[in-house]
Amino acid sequence: MTNYRSLTEKEIATLTVYGCSAESWQNVLVAEDFSPAYITNVHFSGNVHLGTFSKIFDLPGGLKKHAGLNNCMLHNCIIGNDVYIDKIDNYIANYSIGDGSYIENVNLILVDGVSSFGNGVKVPVMNEGGGREIPIFDFLSAPLAYILTLYRHRPQLIQNLQKRIDNYATAQQSATGSIGVNVKIVNCGSIKNVRIGDHALIEGASLLENGSVNSNAEAPVVIGSGVKCNDFILSSGVSVTDSTLISKCFIGQGCILGKHYSALDSLFFSNCQGMHGEATAIFAGPYTVSHHKSTLLIAGMFSFLNAGSGSNQSNHMYKLGPIHQGICERGSKTTSDSYLLWPAKIGAFTLVMGRHYKHSDTSDLPFSYLIENATESYLVPGVNLRSVGTIRDAQKWPKRDNRKDSQKLDPINFNLLSPYTIQKMIRGVEVLKNLQKIAGETTEVYTFQNCHIRNSSVRKGIELYNIAINKFLGNSLISRLREKEFKSIDEVRAQLKPQTQKGSGEWVDLSGLIAPKNATEELLNSIEQNTLTLDEIQKSLNNIHKEYYNYEWTWAKEKLEERWGKSINEVTYEDIISMVETWKESVVKLDKLIYDDAKKEFNLNSKTGFGVDGDEARKDQDFESVRGSFENNPFVLEVLNHIKKKTDLGNELIERLKKPLTI
Repeated sequence: MTNYRSLTEKEIATLTVYGCSAESWQNVLVAEDFSPAYITNVHFSGNVHLGTFSKIFDLPGGLKKHAGLNNCMLHNCIIGNDVYIDKIDNYIANYSIGDGSYIENVNLILVDGVSSFGNGVKVPVMNEGGGREIPIFDFLSAPLAYILTLYRHRPQLIQNLQKRIDNYATAQQSATGSIGVNVKIVNCGSIKNVRIGDHALIEGASLLENGSVNSNAEAPVVIGSGVKCNDFILSSGVSVTDSTLISKCFIGQGCILGKHYSALDSLFFSNCQGMHGEATAIFAGPYTVSHHKSTLLIAGMFSFLNAGSGSNQSNHMYKLGPIHQGICERGSKTTSDSYLLWPAKIGAFTLVMGRHYKHSDTSDLPFSYLIENATESYLVPGVNLRSVGTIRDAQKWPKRDNRKDSQKLDPINFNLLSPYTIQKMIRGVEVLKNLQKIAGETTEVYTFQNCHIRNSSVRKGIELYNIAINKFLGNSLISRLREKEFKSIDEVRAQLKPQTQKGSGEWVDLSGLIAPKNATEELLNSIEQNTLTLDEIQKSLNNIHKEYYNYEWTWAKEKLEERWGKSINEVTYEDIISMVETWKESVVKLDKLIYDDAKKEFNLNSKTGFGVDGDEARKDQDFESVRGSFENNPFVLEVLNHIKKKTDLGNELIERLKKPLTI
């Protein structure tokens, strides 16, 4: 802690010579080693504490500037060591500024009255007309926000959560703002009631008002030119640049918003990206991405979304105000110029193409195409399971995790196949078989949830879903038996015994956190009983995430028992070997479908436009020089390697399981 002293008469005289003044020099306290040598044209008012000024800042282009205070007015401020402040058009009031910070050419920095710095601001997410207002705070996570948004049918739960957040916001109230250590603020407009964390870079921002910039040394926040933010919280590692407009928003860790993006009344969680377009009243779960002009996301919930150019949703077919909402479950994509009329619910990993007006609910048929044909919505179930794009997305999401902060707010499960998606496929098979049963297997086109499904698509959807179900169950089974030797079937059965009863029944996707309902229900009950703090709630959510594979096996074990028609305590070597053979066949079959889909990227149609001025040979040469050959494509090689690797794994396990039978 810095020890402060009063200014000496000599120091006051020196400061006066250097053009400085004070309402009362007695209210200006300084560090023991203070020197007035680098303080010029500064007016002090209120209570001001000054550190020492010895650092030299190295600026781009080779320019050097010595720490110090110049051409500014300071009111009720604490200035740390080695700070540089210059050219403040108006004044800095009621701020503590950390060591090593650099502030130059700024209009105004102040705290006016008492502020919670964006904490407690209520964001009317999803429903523009209200009803789902979320009080944002520094440590808001995606699953907690999901609960606050969608569990309104449990008023005591919501009330207890809101009270805790309100209490947190109240605890943040202060009449003094803070600018952390090694912060750089240059060429900015006004900064009002904003708390700024360590190592933030704010360059050219027009207006920041009522918010928190939760920057730190591990994950600095960057705010660029022309940016306007009010009623906001920016989490660590966020980048907001290029005249982006933010109002009443929470921006999660590692998010990137730029190129004139506009966001109002919205929540963005880890690794979202928004450029050019617009967001209004959206719940953007992790990896919601919109890169294109004229793309509007409105009144919806998304996660792992890729929104194409001109994608649009509408909640304006109403009479009682903009109350309609929509949900695109994880992994959905919208093509260029796609349109969804809310309310609607789009199943996980579904591609939306064209315009859809009839309020479809495809949540029980994931991995589908939703396609417009002559103004009608056609659904192709399961076809995205064999898509190269789906697999590439699943691979790239973990690689594109921008979060550098060791304290990650959002627990994120990247698994393509999980109890959450597999339970939907199981229901999907039932749905499609019921369509065949009710309407007849020879019916040309079936109708489901305001969508049309062709006969061939029904049959293929059942096949693809079963392949994926078998793959998942086999994956889960094999993961329990890998690299273990067994002398008897009893040892195998013991290994297959679940470590927890949680995991059975329905699963949910809490915006990135895939969890069994019974585990989440236990947490929700504790919140309703008012027994958990905000920190304990977050720890509970993280623990659910950590226990995923134990919960997954509980669920998968039950599905395997249903398939075998017997309990794990009765399972035989033959049962397990049969399942591994089925798994091996499913993996190979699905990989070959993906291989064939990848091959389409190298067919004659894909080569159109290559070798513009040459013959077919020149076209092939030009294509290969840019795209490479199919045989050497990294993804193709990875698929082939995956087939071999999984085949070898299955064969090895089968041989290991057969050993006790030969003894």
